[in-house]
Amino acid sequence: KCRLKPAITEQQIMSPVLCFRYLFWKRFLTLGWGDLGVFGEPSKETPNLDQMASEGVLLPDFYTANPLCSPSRAALLTGRLPIRNGFYTTNGHARNAYTPQEIVGGIPDSEILLPELLKKAGYVNKIIGKWHLGHRPKYHPLKRGFDEWFGSPNCHFGPYNNKDLPNIPVYENWEMIGRYYEDFTIDRNTGESNLTQMYLQQAIAFITREKDPQQPFFLYWAIDATHSPIYASKPFLGTSRRGLYGDAVREIDYSVGKILEMLKQAGIAKNTFVFFTSDNGAALMSGPKQSGSNAPFLCGKETTFEGGMRVPGIAWWPGHVAAGQVSHQLGNIMDLFSTSLSLAGLQPPSDRAIDGIDLAVCYCLVSHRPIFYYRGNELMAVRLGLYKAHYWTWSNSWEELSQGVDFCPGQNITGVTTHEQVEHTINPLLFHLGRDPGEKYPISVTSAEYQDAVSRISSVVRQHQDTMIPGEPQLNVCDPAVMNWSPPGCEKLGKCLKPPESKPWKCNWPH
Repeated sequence: KCRLKPAITEQQIMSPVLCFRYLFWKRFLTLGWGDLGVFGEPSKETPNLDQMASEGVLLPDFYTANPLCSPSRAALLTGRLPIRNGFYTTNGHARNAYTPQEIVGGIPDSEILLPELLKKAGYVNKIIGKWHLGHRPKYHPLKRGFDEWFGSPNCHFGPYNNKDLPNIPVYENWEMIGRYYEDFTIDRNTGESNLTQMYLQQAIAFITREKDPQQPFFLYWAIDATHSPIYASKPFLGTSRRGLYGDAVREIDYSVGKILEMLKQAGIAKNTFVFFTSDNGAALMSGPKQSGSNAPFLCGKETTFEGGMRVPGIAWWPGHVAAGQVSHQLGNIMDLFSTSLSLAGLQPPSDRAIDGIDLAVCYCLVSHRPIFYYRGNELMAVRLGLYKAHYWTWSNSWEELSQGVDFCPGQNITGVTTHEQVEHTINPLLFHLGRDPGEKYPISVTSAEYQDAVSRISSVVRQHQDTMIPGEPQLNVCDPAVMNWSPPGCEKLGKCLKPPESKPWKCNWPH
């Protein structure tokens, strides 16, 4: 069912390590499919990303593994669905378990992360930006294969009062060097912050230092400017026709252009595989100035509709990936795990289920590869080819909606964007995403088209569920004592805070 991808020659496939030395992922929070000019955003304010797509491969059918950031990051680095790697909760059916700093759990020791495998092959690995796979020191990314870190264990929420909640620390390698709002300014009134520029300079400095052709590297650039509260540096504030969110996107686009330019100037562009994607679809509940676009898809972050889980995907590798391609191969962020290992001449672990496929050497037909849409511990929907079947629907609760929290503003579709958890396992809601990308018109249950498509999808679902062995849920228990009170390095800065008494509780997930 697979053949060699036309853009990569047989010689390159036979000796991937010779042509592949560097791996660079750009990953952002809550950036929507409709936020890029190359996907039709009318403001056309992403010229560098659009150019990246024209020089590489655009993947309009690329997905994340979860409509929330921390589970999708766990899937990215393990090649496994969150239900397998433990980044989910059983506290309430189908809840998306996000990871605030009071979470006790994190990425389990039993999981094998991509940087751990690359490190054994001689790679130098750096993460820039948000980690989000555990706050406690035992989950530090330098203990999981990364050699360097500049960033934080979570987003730039706050400012907090450091009595009930401590501000999130920013790390340089093993120790914190300050906290958001205290030492790293984020103006909540104007949205001004220099964080993206700091992350850009960190990336450029790392590439400059590690460009030796004998030293391969992996750079994971995981910035969070488009996550509410949105921020951008002063030169970009007020420059977008899309408000503050557009300012942040413009600065991200500028940074991408600078990094790709740096790879070319360093003479290593033809040895560097670069991939651009997002944690999940754009958040829509933050209001018009803080939200992105998932057009033409339904809803956004937190949901298993297309707007929540279909994300931008751009692959760039000059001289090896032919320019100007559009591939409708169904892809998933977990594929980056398998693809990166393949290009580095490595094999994925054989003692566990790996959900990612190797996109570099396998050009599988779209119809032969399903996409699974999980929300917490529940399989909500499945896509096979152009058909998508919903076994459960739920946008957000009536209680949240009454408080102004809406994951699908202006997109109410009767019987589809339900505010209660509605089960459809007997007769799944079926959509043809080619004709109906907005999931507005369910196909009639009595039609032959419905019977044929649901029969094929149901067979895939049965096989998937029969072989599924869930990991131990990591996001069930919260405790105020585990928050970022006294991170490593706080003594040197005089920023250690006294933790409260340990009082673990069962985390409460409203959505």
